[in-house]
Amino acid sequence: MFVLIVGNTQDARADLEAAVADFGLDWQIALASDDAAAMAIAAQQHVDVAAVDLRSPGIDGPALLAAIRTRHPEVVRLLMLDDSQQDAAMAVMESAHRLLNKPLRADELIDAVESVGELRELLDSPHLKALIGNIVELPPAPSLYLKLTQVLNDARAPASAAANLVAQDPVMASKVLRLCNSAFFSGGRTVADIRTAVVRLGQDNLRRLVLASEVFNGSTSDNGIDREAMQLRALRASQLAARVLGGSSAELAATAALLADVGMLLPGVSVPKAGETTPDDRPHYAEAGAYLLGLWGLPMPIVEAVASHHQPGRSRSRGFWVGGAVHVARALVSGEAVDEDYLHSLGLHDRLPAWRQLAADMAAATT
Repeated sequence: MFVLIVGNTQDARADLEAAVADFGLDWQIALASDDAAAMAIAAQQHVDVAAVDLRSPGIDGPALLAAIRTRHPEVVRLLMLDDSQQDAAMAVMESAHRLLNKPLRADELIDAVESVGELRELLDSPHLKALIGNIVELPPAPSLYLKLTQVLNDARAPASAAANLVAQDPVMASKVLRLCNSAFFSGGRTVADIRTAVVRLGQDNLRRLVLASEVFNGSTSDNGIDREAMQLRALRASQLAARVLGGSSAELAATAALLADVGMLLPGVSVPKAGETTPDDRPHYAEAGAYLLGLWGLPMPIVEAVASHHQPGRSRSRGFWVGGAVHVARALVSGEAVDEDYLHSLGLHDRLPAWRQLAADMAAATT
């Protein structure tokens, strides 16, 4: 495997190569100091993995990864951020499969590459492809959400751009206002227009409301599901997941939790009860939902979290990240069992009582 690392990581090269040797991996590591050198290497070599600094002299990480994606879509794309750059995480996820901390650590790099490979194997499953291919009408991609995300990530867009975009769709605007005026968000105060909603809710909550409205009302399939209850549960799990994970990846966790049950909207999937295994050869709704999100082009960490939220311990990804937060939040909101063995393995079991109390407090505030 050919691994290209772009940034000021020369000091870490010896440690990386030693760790790769210890893991018995057949990796060849190349370093590039800027965008031009990276593209020159990519033009001459078959690159399997590109780990790129977000920004440093001569490097524009998102632009470089976007160029690599266009020319070499099979490359695993990883973006490295330090503590001062964490606020940019959500805005740059369109071009990266995973985020890595700086300075780069070999174990994090290896875990990221393996987990992305595992997810690609899942999403390339012939069984899933056959199921999705046989559905006459797939739920449409959340086009307004995707446009809204672009607007909110554009520093040049005026403050009113998000409200204007939602207001152009009267049906969507009415759905968003209905949710905004529900007990979950309003706090007893009526919101009469989209611009007020943006100010009161904040951009992230507006984005979640638009996504929830499109996803849970955009499918025409009828699986006997109470969509309104599912939507409320998803919004609660979304808020809780963001609080559980915190930090720069909180919004990723919130979005993934919001979409964790989207596969239930697809016909022909298995929806086992909590603690049960899939009773037949139908794909699990979580995996089917992840496949659908992949078709929609959502960021890979969200797809990965949705695919594994029901069995977080099976993921190759080490540590407690988006998938772990989604598992905890969804289980607590749905009244299902949390995988305590998983939390014990990460040394996080002592946080579970506080998370349970947080879930209870949030539920009490929205009923």
